[in-house]
Amino acid sequence: MKRVAAAAVAVGVLFAATSCADQGIEAAAQAEKQNLDGRGPITYVQGKDNSNVVRPLIDEWNATHPGEEVTFKEQSDQADQQHEDLVQHFQSRDPGYDVAVVDVVWTAEFAARGWLQPLEGPMAIDTSGLLPATVAGATYGGVLYAAPQTSDGALLYYRTDLLDHPPATWDELIGACGTARQAGIGCYAGQYAKYEGLTVNASEAINTAGGSILGPDGVTPTMTTPEAKAGLQSLVDAYRSGAIPRESVTFQEEQARQAFQSGDLLFMRNWPYAYSLMNGQGSSAVSGKFAVAPLPGKNGPGHSTLGGHSAAINVYSEHKATASDFLKFFLEKKSQAFFLSQGSLAPVRADVYDDPELIEQYPYIPTLKTSIENAVTRPVTPFYPAVTRAVQNNAYAAIKGEKTVDQAAADIQSAIAAAGS
Repeated sequence: MKRVAAAAVAVGVLFAATSCADQGIEAAAQAEKQNLDGRGPITYVQGKDNSNVVRPLIDEWNATHPGEEVTFKEQSDQADQQHEDLVQHFQSRDPGYDVAVVDVVWTAEFAARGWLQPLEGPMAIDTSGLLPATVAGATYGGVLYAAPQTSDGALLYYRTDLLDHPPATWDELIGACGTARQAGIGCYAGQYAKYEGLTVNASEAINTAGGSILGPDGVTPTMTTPEAKAGLQSLVDAYRSGAIPRESVTFQEEQARQAFQSGDLLFMRNWPYAYSLMNGQGSSAVSGKFAVAPLPGKNGPGHSTLGGHSAAINVYSEHKATASDFLKFFLEKKSQAFFLSQGSLAPVRADVYDDPELIEQYPYIPTLKTSIENAVTRPVTPFYPAVTRAVQNNAYAAIKGEKTVDQAAADIQSAIAAAGS
């Protein structure tokens, strides 16, 4: 009941605490206890399966589970549309979306609104073999609400034809920018356009400097601490000095990849998906001329922002036992290795990263494991949309010199405080 009460408070703050919201929390509390042993066909909901990863796995499941077949409901490839679709179905208490894939930043919002079945008691899953950061990304209020499915961690891509070894610290990276100038190329680019990627990149700088955007309670803003401001200042200084090229404030993931792939950058921060795209392509100017390392920190690996998705059971599902088994099927080593081999998606099981055959095929995965092990989730809060808007708007203004870091940090602080009041 404490968990339900906490969820009621969070939803009350976020959604004006109407009697309708109260009734929704009460209904969810009752639904948590129902259909725990329910078996039968289920529907699995996920964004567009561009790499044809999900369908073969579902076919494998269906071949051995007569009477518990899984139907795949494929959403669009746009995260905001996926989010809206889930909200509509969960809000209407539709039992038809039995298992849904949720972005790590949606977990707190959906859990606070009572829409996700807590994975405890008969619904518990074994997380002992999973990377701890992935479990943290599926947890809210100390309760696991989803099964980690695929993860993601940032990598530092660097030119091996221009450098003997990667920088171990941020200061070393900035110091290597002289090599970029001598080669007539840009030094370092991440994703600094005003969108979610900027929240990701700013969070990495802030966390790596020892700061945070929110406190552990998911409510108290902490952007005015010296550490948080120092992290944002590192990006501002790098942009002002030219270490981060001017055009980088227009970059999302693909623009950064294209610049690095064209040979125009010494360093790039990006996700693992870019690795295979830049190696072995005839149009890639850097094929065979780059490697990856963890993001550089103060005295070693920095803190990547954790990416990835988890699979959650709809609290109103009528076949929760089947849904639970399906989550566990996706967590099997064979399934996790298929996510990697078929879709270049980062596994959540630690043992996949230690498999010699997979390392030979995907030489970057030990580095990716280090990145994920040091990763930090974005702020875990049911107010996340307001938090990310505040970070994007003000970090962008600070990087471009339109605000001081002190002012940007103070404005992020006040915007987050207003969202939670």
